[in-house]
Amino acid sequence: MTTSSPSVEGTGKSKQSDSLAYFSRFGAFIFLIVLCIIFASLNPAFLKPTNIFNVLRQVSIYGLLAIGMTFVILTAGIDLSIGSLLALAGLVSAAVEKGATGLLTGGAAGESGGYGLPAAILAAVAVGLLGGLLQGLAVSKLKVPPFIVTLGGLSAFRGAALVFSNGQPISAFREEYRYWGQGLIGPVPVPVIIFLSFAIIAFIILRYSKYGRHIYAVGGNKEAARLSGLNVDRLILSVYVITGFFAGLSGFLLSSRLNSAEQVAGVGYELTVIAGVVIGGTSLFGGEGGIFGTVVGIVLIGVLANGLTLMNVSSYYQQIIIGLIIVLAVFFDQFIKRRRR
Repeated sequence: MTTSSPSVEGTGKSKQSDSLAYFSRFGAFIFLIVLCIIFASLNPAFLKPTNIFNVLRQVSIYGLLAIGMTFVILTAGIDLSIGSLLALAGLVSAAVEKGATGLLTGGAAGESGGYGLPAAILAAVAVGLLGGLLQGLAVSKLKVPPFIVTLGGLSAFRGAALVFSNGQPISAFREEYRYWGQGLIGPVPVPVIIFLSFAIIAFIILRYSKYGRHIYAVGGNKEAARLSGLNVDRLILSVYVITGFFAGLSGFLLSSRLNSAEQVAGVGYELTVIAGVVIGGTSLFGGEGGIFGTVVGIVLIGVLANGLTLMNVSSYYQQIIIGLIIVLAVFFDQFIKRRRR
């Protein structure tokens, strides 16, 4: 009798821990399904293919940024500058597409004297990579906390965007430029295909590659990773470069989709992106999470915003709801960690 009781108690605790871990891993996906059922029952238009693809198109830019943010947060870092870097990259891409003579005039579409689509894409990505590299060096080499570095980047990149464009938008692009943000392949928007393609690549890298395992190791315990022979500084530098790449690519796609590059592009994007990553189960303290959860978290936010809009709920309340969800997601993450201990 004395030996069986602890055994049963231990088994009960183990089952409870397993249940919590399961819900932590798939809770966002379950919540997404429940939301879809609720919104579909309240408004049949929610499940129409046009609305579904509209939601996916809207979240594709956030999704690309969230892929890069997942790498950063897995190392226990943060990047608050992605929206500002996106705006700068989009403006540079637009300037290359339009050419110097069309930089501020926004001349008619097709009257571009620019350098072509490949150069515009490369310019946006190069700006993103450079911004990510500079911030990564400040974090990894200068040992400045990521929050401070990227908070400074948020202001500096936005200021650079204003200086570069003299405070004016660049618009009216050629059809081949607009296609990447507005075009379709079959019924599927091109940005959605780009987003899902990179999500699959990132999922494979994090799940199956040595580099992915090293990222989780750094996030789990930097000192232990360093003592085991990993080049922690180089790994941390790399995740900010990855985030910069996605910010640059997103800047190009957003300007393509809107047919305009503006200095205010990407304002507040960092909140939505971080929310999607955290809601998807990636711990802000590093070492736990993944791309699947990030995709689910970003789509969940898009579905929530779309469903509330169909129900005529003010966008102001939507921001309140998303903010509360972030707090609850972090609380639940900490609750599970305490229960496991």
